[in-house]
Amino acid sequence: MQVISKKKIYFPVTEPLREYLAQHRRKADIPVSYSDLTRFSESIPLLDKNGQDTLWETVIYNGELAAEINAGMAIIYSLLKAAGDLSQRAHLVVDRIDCCVFGNTKPFRVRIVNQFNDNYDYFYVKKADSSRIYGLELEELLSPSRIHFLVKGETLIEEHISGIPGDRFLNGYLERTNRNLVRVAKEFIKFNERCFVRLLGDMRAYNYVVDITPDFEDEQYRVRPIDFDQQSYEGGKNIYLPQFFKDNNPVVKLCLELLNIETMRQYQSEERTLMAQRFYAVHDQIKDLISCMKHNDISTKVKVAQLRKELSLFHGDSQLLKANTMGEILYTHIVKCLDK
Repeated sequence: MQVISKKKIYFPVTEPLREYLAQHRRKADIPVSYSDLTRFSESIPLLDKNGQDTLWETVIYNGELAAEINAGMAIIYSLLKAAGDLSQRAHLVVDRIDCCVFGNTKPFRVRIVNQFNDNYDYFYVKKADSSRIYGLELEELLSPSRIHFLVKGETLIEEHISGIPGDRFLNGYLERTNRNLVRVAKEFIKFNERCFVRLLGDMRAYNYVVDITPDFEDEQYRVRPIDFDQQSYEGGKNIYLPQFFKDNNPVVKLCLELLNIETMRQYQSEERTLMAQRFYAVHDQIKDLISCMKHNDISTKVKVAQLRKELSLFHGDSQLLKANTMGEILYTHIVKCLDK
């Protein structure tokens, strides 16, 4: 069983990281900040369709503040989804703003509706944290999925990642007769590999989603992380391997039942090959990002010492023992994983 820090330390965004974000169009002039959203007057528990508490609360704002926030949210959505084209914002309205009272960061989730067809979408307003931003950017650069986010000051705007929550998938969808279980097992092996190579930790089942895409004869699956707070933060190597979390046991069991060692290694090799292609295609940008990380404290000295020791033993290479920051550990670890 893996031990996760009960409360992760908040790491402010450094000036070099802000310069990187501006250079790569992640910085935006947004009209509403995270602190503005904390000024709600009351909140009510948000229940799901079965009447169960979701651990989110719908927040309510008074008078002029409500109008200001609603107008600002339409602009933010246009910046996030339409590269700042504000011509369509008139028909976008805020249907609901929820605050997550469970967890460390207390994010806000905005549900925005297109009045022409009642179609809705979500995005999130969070307190900007360096390690989370590194996690988001590495997801964009090294994973097969794209992720859009914007930063201004101490505010982070993040798009919604669609999919079935991992815990719900493992406890319900996995048992459905039309699931292609071999493909599910294959994707989990690949997801496990992606998390480990880029050192994204704490992928318990409720921190990722499963995106199901109908294929012409069957279904394809993509596991996507939705929580990036534990990017290169913890000291234990196994925390970066989803296979070691207890609530992932159903899919780990599936992998052991349906795949042999040779097949697992094949899928690991396939995923590392794809990651290596992405890594070297955007190598200069990744070096710029990790240069920011090398000069940014995003963990504790104790955790840094533990992780460099464990990864040094894993790779059989004492070079990692010279690393003094998580950024140095991450870059060396990625190169060693992908060069193999």
